[in-house]
Amino acid sequence: MAADPQVLDELRRLRARVPQLTGALATGVDGRVLAQDTPGVDPDGMAALIESAHGAAVKLADATGQGELRELLVRGVYGYVATYAAGDAAVLTLLAQDRVSLGRLLLEGRRAAARIGEFGDARRTPAHHAPPAREAKAPKDAKDPNAAEPQATEPEAGPAAKTAAARTRTPRAPRTTTANARTTTES
Repeated sequence: MAADPQVLDELRRLRARVPQLTGALATGVDGRVLAQDTPGVDPDGMAALIESAHGAAVKLADATGQGELRELLVRGVYGYVATYAAGDAAVLTLLAQDRVSLGRLLLEGRRAAARIGEFGDARRTPAHHAPPAREAKAPKDAKDPNAAEPQATEPEAGPAAKTAAARTRTPRAPRTTTANARTTTES
């Protein structure tokens, strides 16, 4: 299968920005490989595992009320496996050494996943093709009281988005301080 050149280029730039990465793989949520830069790792086998892990993580995030899945992080003895949602149809997975800066890994992974998601969105909805607009209903005629009211033209809505249950926060208890608390350091 031919790799998507834009996605492959993004994976290579990502590996250059984070030298402790040992591999990068972009897959569809269905488990097909979009592009890979994973020396020494079977990309098809890894894609199948990513599909399973991604599905389980989506269910876990939904069941616990955490909302839409953004990322999944696994830490092993020898390093990390970080998986990111990349738009609606793709998943970015990074393999990194244990000595990687975790903050850098998460930041760069999120940025790359956003770009890869944009590539996929651009392929599905080209810029020169706007989504079809709804037909405006005929204006109400004074002679026909049952005619429909005029409606604003809106673009077609995509699949219905899941609405998360409203989360409430419990107020924190006020801090208690002691009268003998030191506010300066003494030499």
